[in-house]
Amino acid sequence: MAALAEAGVGAAPPVEDPGSGSGSGSGSLCTAPLRLPRLPLARVKALVKADPDVSLASQEAVFVLARATELFVETIAKDAYVYAQQGKRKTLQRKDLDNAIEALDEFAFLEGTLD
Repeated sequence: MAALAEAGVGAAPPVEDPGSGSGSGSGSLCTAPLRLPRLPLARVKALVKADPDVSLASQEAVFVLARATELFVETIAKDAYVYAQQGKRKTLQRKDLDNAIEALDEFAFLEGTLD
């Protein structure tokens, strides 16, 4: 799985920063290539707007929330996959997620949510 991620398999192609054209001559503060989120931004924005405490959400905020969600799902899936491997399986099961949530303090806020 890690080998696939390192090889770039399944990853979205990097998108060039619009201000970093080769002929423009102006420097850009962003050195990392911009990667578009895999989650649909319209759906993320609809979820944000569903919260009665939120009146406005900029596109940048929606983008950051989508990217943070992707990183969170990736992290918990990798941690749960370790437990699946210990059980000599390649498929994640609910018990693998439960084990990851119980074992790591960073997921303590999720305890009891999958019941």
